[in-house]
Amino acid sequence: MDGFKYEYILVRYGELSTKGKNRKDFINCLYRNIRQALNKYELEYEKTYDGIYIHLNDCDYSAVSDSLKKVFGYAYFAGAIRVASELDLIKEAAYQVAINSGKKTFKVITKRNDKNFPHHSDEVNRAVAGRILSSSDLKVDVHNPELKLNIIIKKDVSFIMDNKVEGFKGYPVGVNQKALLMLSGGIDSPVAGFKAMRRGMRLECIHFEAMPYTSKQALDKVLDLAKLLSVYQGEIKVHVVPFGKLQLEIYKHCDESYAITLLRRMMYRIADKLCKQRNILTIVNGESVGQVASQTPESLQVISSVCETLIMRPLCMEDKLDIIDWARRIGTYETSILPYEDCCTIFSPKNPTTKPKAYKCERYESKFDYETLIDECLENINIVTVKPEVESDLL
Repeated sequence: MDGFKYEYILVRYGELSTKGKNRKDFINCLYRNIRQALNKYELEYEKTYDGIYIHLNDCDYSAVSDSLKKVFGYAYFAGAIRVASELDLIKEAAYQVAINSGKKTFKVITKRNDKNFPHHSDEVNRAVAGRILSSSDLKVDVHNPELKLNIIIKKDVSFIMDNKVEGFKGYPVGVNQKALLMLSGGIDSPVAGFKAMRRGMRLECIHFEAMPYTSKQALDKVLDLAKLLSVYQGEIKVHVVPFGKLQLEIYKHCDESYAITLLRRMMYRIADKLCKQRNILTIVNGESVGQVASQTPESLQVISSVCETLIMRPLCMEDKLDIIDWARRIGTYETSILPYEDCCTIFSPKNPTTKPKAYKCERYESKFDYETLIDECLENINIVTVKPEVESDLL
């Protein structure tokens, strides 16, 4: 059929459908996020118990679906056409979807929500398959079809969908408390932030810079990573901490083997205080057990002990190659590998301790007034707000 177009996109809930008393709140949040993600299109929406129906109003399906893919909290969506709940109309609509799919094999799956519809699901499957087989070259493959035709029969109208597009699932951003992401320029922290958003957390970010020892390109790289994450939640505030002076004091007063441990303890102290200032309950970072010296269990315990705010490590037990796969999937990998050093790598010690002792850290820290330096860092934070497809504005 020339000019074939989807009329609707059907969004199906995933984990949200299990939420009992909170189900309504979760679905309402998902509904708001979808409308926000698609606000540049002239669409109509219907929110129901089993899903969200988006009337495309002749908008381009591919463009709308690309934006919809960035939203968390649903199981899948699919393009669809709508007809009255009559078997002949359903057969014809399914036939049109099939012959325009470009596929060679198919399977029909019918869900009869209206139990008063005069034909059982299996009857509909057979009738639709018969129509397609009699007038096309498509073949049935019930085990591994190229095309899955999903038919939903409701009381007055029915929807015919082709292959589903899997969503990121999880929770819609905003159903859980805000989190502060410790965003470096590496591969791991953007993936950790993505996974936190997928559990419903809205992010702010904190980044530690050490200019002039780090470059402007290193900061631009971090802001670009935040911008890539912002497509999943909207604008993100990045708190840029001037960390160079405090970092130099660390290296001046402690043994080189303890420098990274003290560096991380100071970062956590600053992040902890910023969370209290901004009423943020959770710190998120990209630490994974055993990747580097500061991420052994002994190091994590000593470093984390200075922080009262809850720390979440979404990648804690992840394999590095899996983290890289996620970075590629969400579009941050190519930016993360740009060769601009951050404050954790410019003075990287040759032999960092893997089993630091808290009492040694405290002894080194007693040699300088780190509390005043921390307050100075907090007083001189620059806040950069990044938005999807919009240049960052320094506030």
